[in-house]
Amino acid sequence: MENFTSNSFTLRMEGLKITKRFVYPVFFMFLISYIVVIVLNVGILIIIIIDKHLHQPMYLLFCNLSVSDIIGSTHIIPRLLSDILLPPSERLITYQECVVQAFTTQLFGCTSHTLLMIMAFDRYVAICNPLRYTSVMTNKVVIKLTVFAWGVAFVLVSILLGLSIRLSRCRNVIKNPFCDNASLFKLSCDSVFINNVYGLTLTVILLTASVGSMVFTYARITAVCLTSRNKSVNSKALKTCSTHLLVYIIMLLSGSVIITLHRFPEYSDYRKLAAVLFVIVPGSLNPIIYGVHSKEIRKFLMEFFSSKKCHLPLIW
Repeated sequence: MENFTSNSFTLRMEGLKITKRFVYPVFFMFLISYIVVIVLNVGILIIIIIDKHLHQPMYLLFCNLSVSDIIGSTHIIPRLLSDILLPPSERLITYQECVVQAFTTQLFGCTSHTLLMIMAFDRYVAICNPLRYTSVMTNKVVIKLTVFAWGVAFVLVSILLGLSIRLSRCRNVIKNPFCDNASLFKLSCDSVFINNVYGLTLTVILLTASVGSMVFTYARITAVCLTSRNKSVNSKALKTCSTHLLVYIIMLLSGSVIITLHRFPEYSDYRKLAAVLFVIVPGSLNPIIYGVHSKEIRKFLMEFFSSKKCHLPLIW
């Protein structure tokens, strides 16, 4: 039964519905997943920082994606783990904490799109205009693009959350495993027409720009590869582009599942699980995909472990 209050500053998180039998298996599954996400992404960041050969625009931009994945998982999973071990009545969160979590959630989702769009531009310049790549993708340009990716997401999400914060509250139950913008404005009994219009407009613009940039850049890249007779260039283009495209498709499919399940209230439990997996799956697969396909990263790892192996004392 839903609780009706007036501007309550203490909210109850509905969270995931898990039977007592599966509480600890689910807890350890999410805990291990979170550790994997953090270890892999922090590892990628350290490798790129240490190895000067990886101080290239593509890898520097990927660093931002790793940072986004770390933020996205850290602001959700630890809180979710503590809630799993608590009875539903004790899963409490303050309104201020919920707003911060909602802001971080939306920022994570928006930044993932803007970063992947910029990474697509980087691949486009590298393959379609290779002679101008070093003059176009300078360190200064990379910094500007990075600031743009985070800055645009910050402004758009700030407006989105601002529209929800202005509403008065008559409910205190978050029907989600974590706070997001929809969770906040659903606490209100006021009209949320403006929220829905802005949220839908933002989603359409972001997805249109995201998908449109991918279609445009990869259409041009495909055209260049088809007309080029240089097999080594085509092979390199295929590897780098397939990596980026695979990461984008994983993120797009994960988000599409959540949006689709929102239309079917009877599958709310599946939607909640999909929302958590949206953070875990891309966050754990992104560094693996880039690590496997990157010759430079593989070379660094092989040299690192080879040197460690050589320094180990022999045991007779």
